[in-house]
Amino acid sequence: MTGYDFTLAGARLTALASGALWWADHRLLCVSDLHLGKSERHARRGGSPLPPYEGRDTLRRLETLVTALDPATVICLGDSFDDDAAARTLPAAELDQLRSLMDRRRWIWIEGNHDPAPVAFGGETLAELACGPLTFRHIAAPAASAEISGHYHPKARLRSAARPCFLLDRSRLILPAFGTYTGGLRSSAPALTALMAPDALAILTGPTALPVPMPR
Repeated sequence: MTGYDFTLAGARLTALASGALWWADHRLLCVSDLHLGKSERHARRGGSPLPPYEGRDTLRRLETLVTALDPATVICLGDSFDDDAAARTLPAAELDQLRSLMDRRRWIWIEGNHDPAPVAFGGETLAELACGPLTFRHIAAPAASAEISGHYHPKARLRSAARPCFLLDRSRLILPAFGTYTGGLRSSAPALTALMAPDALAILTGPTALPVPMPR
């Protein structure tokens, strides 16, 4: 399992090439912005049909991580579903797969702006979670420190291609979106440059986790 090791507020963490965060000392796996049910919501709102396979692919990639790492705790860092209706209408096969992943481990749903309601099929739903020195929440709080968040789906350009990335500085880490159909916000966007320190890193996902100075 390839990744980039770093320390935030004394916690030793690994930004995995898959876009997930691993905290080995706590056997804690964190993913953000799964956006399960995106194709269903898109169709429900009158959009052109999208292939309805993104949930299956997202859960398959998550299952690969859970199988390899056997986490004691999984944190889904908000916008796990594209909206509350998508959570209620998750296809049976995807619901079964998700329940299998949740079995025998602590599973925490952090509330997102897309999915504020508790899910009906288990786990804990929290606005945010303090664990050791770190606080996990969906949207970064500008004045916060020792913070893990998601929401922005950051991407950074390397040569000719933009890749989903983590953004890291001394105060916070922002995770990339893990969902298959999610878009992204360039790291040079004002919303991100205002949050991150001038010496922040972008840790690009892909075949390997590649740290570079955050493009601005």
